[in-house]
Amino acid sequence: MEGYRNASKHIAVLAFPFGTHAVPLLNLIRQLSDACPHTMFSFLSTQQSNNSTFPKNLDKIKPFNVWDGLPVGYSFRGNPHEPVDYFLKAVPGNFMKAIDAVVFETGKPFDCLITDAFYAFGADIADQLNIPWVALWTASPRALFVHVDSDIIRHHVGINGPKDKPLHFLPDFSSIRVADLPNGLTSGDIDAPMPALLYKMGVSLSRAVAIATNSYEDLDNTVVNMLKLRFSTFLNVGPFNLVSVSSSTVDDSHGTLDWMSKHEAASVVYISFGSVITPPPHELHALCEALEECEFPYLWSLRGSPEKQLPLGFLERTSSKGKIVPWAPQQKILEHPSVGVFVSHGGWNSVLESINGCVPMICRPFFGDQQLNTRTVEVVWGFGLGLEGGTLTKEGAKKALKLILCSQEGKKMREKMRVQKELACKAVKPNGSSNENFKTLVKLVSNTYHQVSG
Repeated sequence: MEGYRNASKHIAVLAFPFGTHAVPLLNLIRQLSDACPHTMFSFLSTQQSNNSTFPKNLDKIKPFNVWDGLPVGYSFRGNPHEPVDYFLKAVPGNFMKAIDAVVFETGKPFDCLITDAFYAFGADIADQLNIPWVALWTASPRALFVHVDSDIIRHHVGINGPKDKPLHFLPDFSSIRVADLPNGLTSGDIDAPMPALLYKMGVSLSRAVAIATNSYEDLDNTVVNMLKLRFSTFLNVGPFNLVSVSSSTVDDSHGTLDWMSKHEAASVVYISFGSVITPPPHELHALCEALEECEFPYLWSLRGSPEKQLPLGFLERTSSKGKIVPWAPQQKILEHPSVGVFVSHGGWNSVLESINGCVPMICRPFFGDQQLNTRTVEVVWGFGLGLEGGTLTKEGAKKALKLILCSQEGKKMREKMRVQKELACKAVKPNGSSNENFKTLVKLVSNTYHQVSG
């Protein structure tokens, strides 16, 4: 507890423990920790999330566990939404209990609250503690905007109305359709736990002293400027993959980078659908058939047993062309010159890493913001493709792979990404927009307690 005794400020950090939410939040907290001397950060998340997220021995950041809401004896049955729903029933009570326990254990009351933006209740907790609330949105500014404007969108398109209706009533959204919106915003069960949480977030975020986001000013500039009009302090402080504190060694125990080096520039298909979900068997089989017929070299990061999930004989027939691994250093792979296309679920971190590597995307979205990201990448920014019907078929995958790897269209996509990469790199340099926004965030975190308390 020596760090707490010597600290002049104590900041509570509330993480959303699912998907890739906790990692970007921890990246931001590590940057703030480096920039805020004499400040201790108490990072609250579930035990499972903390165990997988936290490196050892972060001097001024200490993890604390909150209850995950799971019933005694619960066993995961394969539905990734089920643990989320249990957890959402436990909030905010589990966090309030943990906050009290941390203050008791450390002897230090909190001076500021930083949470995942999902947590609208952060506003109420901050009010109770008489401290400022800072929210981090880990996805795209465009995805945030549709949640902030959900009432306006619902007014125009209704609930469970036509899927092909464009959102032409919002600036820079004319090519986005109702079908591209996250489930629960205008379709499906809008009162389910996750949509209800996001609706409350859209209503409550204006109570935050600042909203930080993992993006940069020049990506989706029109949407960013609209968000700046909505909120008093809206700060793009990313991309975190360019500014985060990284370890000096890269875990490449499966030899993926050596394997990549044996292939020509922009020739390899890299496949990864993230850490949460895998496409259904018939789609995996369709992708395998497309790879086999096109004969492109491929690197596939695939959880579980390839022998059980992929067609009989596929591994043997493509052994000279392909490599399948249970985990891969994605950012390093996407930076490798041999990669020509990224087949992905369209998560926001993957989009940012693709921009950094200048690798066009083929997206097969599943839930959350992934469909909106897919549509934006394809029709707004023009450096990737969705799939016909939104799912993997043999012919659809072949068509997309050939277009990106073998046509002028693919080269144009890479050029657009090079422009964005330059803008992203410029943003994180000294005097760049993200760097200046981060300085503003540091000042707020360092000083706002006195503003709130008067």
